[in-house]
Amino acid sequence: MASAIHTAIIPLLLYFAQICWCNQPSSTIKINYREKEKQVLDQILGPSSYDARIRPSGVNQTDGPAIVRVNLFVRSIATISDIKMEYSVQLTFREQWLDERLKFNDFGGKIKYLTLTEANRVWMPDLFFSNEKEGHFHNIIMPNVYIRIFPYGSVLYSIRISLTLSCPMNLKLYPLDRQVCSLRMASYGWTTDDLVFLWKEGDPVQVVKNLHLPRFTLEKFLTDYCNSKTNTGEYSCLKVDLLFKREFSYYLIQIYIPCCMLVIVSWVSFWLDQSAVPARVSLGVTTLLTMATQTSGINASLPPVSYTKAIDVWTGVCLTFVFGALLEFALVNYASRSDMHRDQMQKQRRQCELEHAASLEAAADLLQDGGTNFPMKPLVRSGDQTLEKMRQCKVHMQQPHRPNCCRSWLSKFPTRSKRIDVISRITFPLVFALFNLTYWSTYLFRDESDGE
Repeated sequence: MASAIHTAIIPLLLYFAQICWCNQPSSTIKINYREKEKQVLDQILGPSSYDARIRPSGVNQTDGPAIVRVNLFVRSIATISDIKMEYSVQLTFREQWLDERLKFNDFGGKIKYLTLTEANRVWMPDLFFSNEKEGHFHNIIMPNVYIRIFPYGSVLYSIRISLTLSCPMNLKLYPLDRQVCSLRMASYGWTTDDLVFLWKEGDPVQVVKNLHLPRFTLEKFLTDYCNSKTNTGEYSCLKVDLLFKREFSYYLIQIYIPCCMLVIVSWVSFWLDQSAVPARVSLGVTTLLTMATQTSGINASLPPVSYTKAIDVWTGVCLTFVFGALLEFALVNYASRSDMHRDQMQKQRRQCELEHAASLEAAADLLQDGGTNFPMKPLVRSGDQTLEKMRQCKVHMQQPHRPNCCRSWLSKFPTRSKRIDVISRITFPLVFALFNLTYWSTYLFRDESDGE
């Protein structure tokens, strides 16, 4: 009996609950706007109302070109390669345009925008990167593509991509140079009669804070237009120029200071004795080979170009100084052997003069003893003439010379080989210091003018 009463009461309770729910005000009924979004998407993107193959109309639904505004967010710059003349960048690329076919009811502001992840559902501009070498999209964990459709028909397309772009470099001032690397975006098929790209107003390019590059510093960036004209029409193009300044401290430690040390080490041979042939030869050859290895290593990290770079001037002059120090020893060795030969000749000359003087004294003794006869008169005359010439030479050699500090200082070193070493000790450092003054003043000044 109780179970039968319970079975009859439950349907009555459900009936009265349904009546009470239907009599409630409509304002208390909750609406699922996510379901409304699906209905709106099916409505505006239906095959009967939208065709992604047709471009949007111009401003105010005219036949003018569709306007696409572009902005970039540079997330990172991985590498800048000098030898390949390229750089790698990761960026978030955004486009925004108006397609009035996509207008929809926002239900009083409840639907702020619609979201898509499939770019083929709507019309897309045919933009490409004209100086791209390689590129790829990011698909982890999901494809990094985002499309928003706003109630008034505006479409925002955002995607994260990584690109390797060509960067033609002028290395005349390397490594005291600045390089301008461009990022160019152009229309592939639509001419400016149908499609125009414009930079977004305000701040079209943003760069992540604390951007760190190993050998460069991003000084500034400039946006510009680069429309191109062909025989098929004019095509819209955008570009952003990134100005990079090369960090000089790395090259100062790795190239300039070691080269200076090698040049100074080659001067040590000037202070070694000219008879120390093995030491001076090994020192000169070792520094020359080390400098040549340093030069070849520098050139291996740079592309072959037809002009002379600043680093070529530096390494070439340093190599010349090291080679000059080795040639200086060859000259010293030759002068040393010449000095030895001259000393031997002077000894022989002195010996001959002593023998000749002894013969003259013997002839004079015979004259004083009264043993002179007619056949000996020519000998006496010739001896008198020889003595007179020797006196004239002595008088001529005893003429006073003008005082000269350099001659008096060099007179302290009797041999020519020693004089060459002493002169080289002063000449090589002075010329190298003069070269440094000219080099740094020239290239630093040119670097500033190029930067301006």
